[in-house]
Amino acid sequence: MKKPLIFVTNDDGILAPGIRALVEVAKELGEVVVVAPDSPQSGQGHAITLSKPLRLKEVKTFGEDIVAYECSGTPVDCVKLGKFKVLDGRTPDLCLSGINHGSNASINILYSGTMSAAMEASVEGVPSIGFSLLDFSWEADFDSCKPYLSKLVKHVLENGMPEQANLLNVNIPKLKTDELKGFKICRQAEASWNEKYVEGKDPHGRPYFWLAGEFDNKDHREDTDMWALDNGYISVVPAGHDLTKYEAMEGLKAVEQL
Repeated sequence: MKKPLIFVTNDDGILAPGIRALVEVAKELGEVVVVAPDSPQSGQGHAITLSKPLRLKEVKTFGEDIVAYECSGTPVDCVKLGKFKVLDGRTPDLCLSGINHGSNASINILYSGTMSAAMEASVEGVPSIGFSLLDFSWEADFDSCKPYLSKLVKHVLENGMPEQANLLNVNIPKLKTDELKGFKICRQAEASWNEKYVEGKDPHGRPYFWLAGEFDNKDHREDTDMWALDNGYISVVPAGHDLTKYEAMEGLKAVEQL
């Protein structure tokens, strides 16, 4: 039987340990094609490159049997170039993005290059999953979560996704394999960042501003991704690209009479 085609990308760059772990999972389940940034692109969100040309370079980062390219653009650029140039008309059965070094739970999905890459593929009708491990370290232990990732990817390849959502935001707590309690389907927690800018001067005496902040989870109900992660579960949030607040539409009807 023909192997499913799995497209893999990320935002931490093609040399990140997280994408290597994801490719190791994916190649056991299908034909893998990788297009990933040539440098870290965290926090790029859904940015695309319009003001300069993009470059693709074939690499053997994952071995001779994996088709892989590094791209000079953003994670979303990688998906677009993957579709129009690298895959040359072939449609992936699944897009996997990550494994991100650090959380993309709750409000972080809006800033995440990892999730934006997966979302771009989902806009094109490709079932997509973004994976994130709650460990920012370059030496993070991705092996502990690989068995669970393999189970989820295999399930989606065999059963597809719900008609209402073809994008999953998956976050994994920093735990050993036998400490993980399994998957929890949940919603995105209502949270925000309390931000500030640290000011300083560079060696030339010019002022600079460096964004910092603290994460503020305002939502402690037990059906959220933050609760799941705090309690040892891998959170799985069905996501989408329709940002309409349908419940607010009726309250705005008066605007039509203005």
